[in-house]
Amino acid sequence: MSNIADTGDDGPRKPLLHSGSWYRMGSRTSSIVSSSIQIIREGKASVVLCVLIVALGPIQFGFTCGYSSPTQSEIIHDLGLSISEFSAFGSLSNVGAMVGAITSGQIADYMGRKGSLIIAAIPNIIGWLAISFAKDSSFLYMGRLLEGFGVGIISYTVPVYIAEISPQDMRGSLGSVNQLAVTIGIMLVYLLGLFLHWRVLAIIGILPCTMLIPGLFFVPESPRWLAKMGMMEESETSLQVLRGFETDISIEVNEIKRSVASSSKRVAIRFAELKQKRYWYPLMVGIGLLVLQQLSGINAVMFYSTNIFESAGVKSSNFAAFGVGAIQVIATLVTTWLIDNAGRKLLLIISSTIMTVSLLVVAVAFYVEVAVSQDSHLHITMAVLSLVGLVAYVIAFSLGVGAIPWIIMSEILPINIKGLAGSVATLLNWTTSWVVTMTANLLLVWSSGGTFMIYGIVSALTVVFVILWVPETKGRTLEEIQCSFR
Repeated sequence: MSNIADTGDDGPRKPLLHSGSWYRMGSRTSSIVSSSIQIIREGKASVVLCVLIVALGPIQFGFTCGYSSPTQSEIIHDLGLSISEFSAFGSLSNVGAMVGAITSGQIADYMGRKGSLIIAAIPNIIGWLAISFAKDSSFLYMGRLLEGFGVGIISYTVPVYIAEISPQDMRGSLGSVNQLAVTIGIMLVYLLGLFLHWRVLAIIGILPCTMLIPGLFFVPESPRWLAKMGMMEESETSLQVLRGFETDISIEVNEIKRSVASSSKRVAIRFAELKQKRYWYPLMVGIGLLVLQQLSGINAVMFYSTNIFESAGVKSSNFAAFGVGAIQVIATLVTTWLIDNAGRKLLLIISSTIMTVSLLVVAVAFYVEVAVSQDSHLHITMAVLSLVGLVAYVIAFSLGVGAIPWIIMSEILPINIKGLAGSVATLLNWTTSWVVTMTANLLLVWSSGGTFMIYGIVSALTVVFVILWVPETKGRTLEEIQCSFR
């Protein structure tokens, strides 16, 4: 199908779906659609709209992550599960996500960023239906695995797509929308979990992906992916739509062409070539950040927040968990505003430093609580201190370590190894998440103080890692970032 067809007096028409772009319409287009197109043609409105549509995927991600916290007691009671069986249910999304992560890069490379998101949405919908109609643990487990598979693909594809369509001066802020959407999903499931039965909550979990699928037909494909696939004309059309029809895109087009030409000289990368700094260094940074992100214990806190609050002496633990979810959304909003001004590296250092201090405070508070009488004033003080430390930890995580590792991973990986390397980084992130989720309940039973001490040590190591090895990527094009490793 040709990208530009001559339609006489009606002006040029271009296909809506091939690169998924917004195009000039003919004179017979309705006034409502015409006005919408005009808005999108202005400046950067198009790229913002595209990011908001694909953000439905991370909302699904967050809804899946948070689902086990408010539903634990109801599911255990209704289906007669043991604590260990429910822990398996909570962690199975991570197992599914590991499988999704293995395939995510290859699917995104062969099917496109949009195609991979459509593929990810389908098992999510089926998984939520399986959970909502589950009569025993088997359907519950199957649904959780399917959800996880879809989320594994989403967790790689969305940050990569956002990075590839964003202008360099907005890439950090728009990239942060990925984590912001995750926190909104978590907050929503905590809020709705206060009032709704777990089966109804699972039905509502279908909505983000149900809206995502039709929404994807109205966003452009990544111009960098199109260029990589040799569709340069479609790539330029997509980029023009994203930057506005009146914007000169020639410089950015030439940078993309040079990058693609350079990476296309060798399609297959031999293992020995990974020893080159241009490959091993960005891969090491991407994997390191994504693994340390999970080892800091965030999923343990979010998956089992209700139980953690109960152990800290909070009676309304579900309301407290919702409060933490809301705080996380607000903190991530602040990150979205700060990241293109303060830079990635500085925010990561500040975030991981505050996380370290907060986790150590929580650890000490839990140690003291165990040592003193429950009726003592000191016990109450330590319970409050542990909650303050926990909230500070969530805020600090949201300010940097939550969003920025995904942004940096999507920025620094060379385009010719992005699929494979991104899959490996995402797989290791989900594998670490699974280990943390599986061990969290056991560790908390062993020692709440000891558990948070371990997470605090990992956060301290994150500070060191960021200072020594993580480059600043603020204000640079993707091509400039990747050239800096050569």
